[in-house]
Amino acid sequence: MKKISAFIILLGLLIVSCKSEKKGNSTDAASGATNQWVDSLIYPEEVHFKSIRQVTFGGDNAEAYWSFDDKQIVFQSNNTNWDVECDQMFLMNADETFDETIPPMVSTGLGRTTCAYFLPDNKHFVYGSTHLGGDECPPAALRREGKYIWPIYESYDIFVSDLEGNITAQLTNEPGYDAEATVSPRGDKIVFTSMRTGDLELFTMNIDGTDVKQVTHELGYDGGAFFSPDGTKLIFRSSRPKTEEEIKEYKDLLAEGLVQPTEMELYICNADGSDLRQLTNLGNANWSPFFHPSGEKILFSSNFEAERGFPFNLYMIDIDGKNLKRITHGETFDAFPVFSNDGKKLIFSSNRNNGGGHDTNLFIAEWQD
Repeated sequence: MKKISAFIILLGLLIVSCKSEKKGNSTDAASGATNQWVDSLIYPEEVHFKSIRQVTFGGDNAEAYWSFDDKQIVFQSNNTNWDVECDQMFLMNADETFDETIPPMVSTGLGRTTCAYFLPDNKHFVYGSTHLGGDECPPAALRREGKYIWPIYESYDIFVSDLEGNITAQLTNEPGYDAEATVSPRGDKIVFTSMRTGDLELFTMNIDGTDVKQVTHELGYDGGAFFSPDGTKLIFRSSRPKTEEEIKEYKDLLAEGLVQPTEMELYICNADGSDLRQLTNLGNANWSPFFHPSGEKILFSSNFEAERGFPFNLYMIDIDGKNLKRITHGETFDAFPVFSNDGKKLIFSSNRNNGGGHDTNLFIAEWQD
């Protein structure tokens, strides 16, 4: 979720593909639809993937989320072949592939966007956008003094759009950053990250933007939150500075509208913020968590086993912090795992099968426990 294209670009500059892979999808140029699942894109150790297919073939594609009926997917891309200069939102049917075709853009095409998520009517979605702050793409900061940083654009607000790209409502209008919105499977609440208190905290609101309540209260960046399948819990990533030096660095960067996401752990709590506890203590960057359909496990991306910042792979852990298991076995980048609502498929972003280049594409795998 969330300013991740910059993350992906940075990784792309560092990573080259180390495994021999081949493009296996066959695309209908007229419709972009395909039903071909390609086992050659699955590494032997990836036993939870029954089959897999590649969805996109260029640019950085991420934050892909299913409609409540699992028939459509909304995602963000900066693919320059699709006539965009920075992340915009695109819509696809769940069986489509985009090798030679272009999906419809459903954001305004202005500013930069992030984190689209379907509403329960399957006819609207929420997303963050900077377009009220200007038509141009805001600059993407990548590194400062050798350290990777994310910009926290104060012009981000959360909007509702229909599937034709028409904005139908604005849900936030507080000064400062409001973004990273996701919707409860119950269809009643939205969780998002906001700077309205002076720190990056989690808040919930009704799907019409009313009844805003603060969820987290500790210093540090809390973001990328998702509800459990029953809507009672939240899983999210956080950078919690502890030492005086860490706290000063965090506050100084935040005053400039920046955060440094290289040290993040996962936290879990009830949807109202109660019973908050740290789930992982692995080191490095642990992020993009999503609940397993059972509600008893978390799938997430991490580079905790990496010595040089990569690779990132997907891991699974019980909600009590036990039984950590590696799910993907790439040598580059796997992240943003999201289960379909029926629990049968997993969409994620990966550098696999990109010919050793920098592209990060979407893949859909048939999941098996």
